[in-house]
Amino acid sequence: MASLKIYDADQVAIVFANIPIQSGYSDGEFARIVQTDKSFTTKTGTDGEVTRSKTKQKVTEVTITLMQTSSSNALLSALLTTDELLQNGAGVGPLLITDLQGTSLFEAQLAWISGPPEVVYDREATGRAWPIECVRDVRIDGGN
Repeated sequence: MASLKIYDADQVAIVFANIPIQSGYSDGEFARIVQTDKSFTTKTGTDGEVTRSKTKQKVTEVTITLMQTSSSNALLSALLTTDELLQNGAGVGPLLITDLQGTSLFEAQLAWISGPPEVVYDREATGRAWPIECVRDVRIDGGN
């Protein structure tokens, strides 16, 4: 029997530092999640024996790309400015990305904007790619 799956980009929810980013996503790719290092490494001895080591690596780079016209840009910019001006991680907060129609989930309690996006002014509206670093708590790359 045939099976039909539905993906709807409008059903991908992003909340960062208690700021729901509900609209203004860039055309095309609007969220990217990349773990900076491998979860496991291997080392081969002279005799060919292989040792597998758990790295406990959880640092992850997330990029959220918004249209330059998105009102969320001002909120993220204010959060970055607050973090730069104040002490003790004033801009550190939780990050949640989830597919409401599927089982994919990314969650980090410690996330921060690592710098401002590159800004380009063009004939047409462009995107603003916000670089966010975080310490991953949960990552499920599920269906949908």
